[in-house]
Amino acid sequence: MAAISGIELKRPAWQNTVMLALGFWLSGSLVLDLVIMPTLYATGMMSGAGFATAAYAIFWIFNRIELLCAALVLTGLLVLKHNQNTSSQEGRRSVLLSLLLLAIAIIYTYFLTPQMSAMGMQLNLFEPTATPAAMTTMHGSYWILEALKLIGCGTLLGWCYRKFNFN
Repeated sequence: MAAISGIELKRPAWQNTVMLALGFWLSGSLVLDLVIMPTLYATGMMSGAGFATAAYAIFWIFNRIELLCAALVLTGLLVLKHNQNTSSQEGRRSVLLSLLLLAIAIIYTYFLTPQMSAMGMQLNLFEPTATPAAMTTMHGSYWILEALKLIGCGTLLGWCYRKFNFN
């Protein structure tokens, strides 16, 4: 096909890797936020006694995948920036944005998810399940970080799609 049209589509391998990792991360987050969690809420599972344990198991796995995606994106962007041998604004912004995404993944994995699971854990089977007031604050901070993450992933994906010219 390239011989006929004379146009060859060449992207660096790291650019494809970054785009694949961002697409996977973004789609996984959207499925979790827009399909799995609303389904659990609609079926009444969030008010169940074992919900904190089940949610922790789901988020434990997903948070580790997020860390891998964030590290892969940061590594790929650093390689792309180094290979371009320039220090343009878009290159710096993309690396800073990927650092922000890595920080969000770390906050989810090591601070927010364990804390929310510990708050929601029912330790006494004879007491009714009640949602602590601090849990509402933590849900709010989760959704703010989630919005930042989705915007950041979408922005980086758009930058990578435009062929990542740092000039």
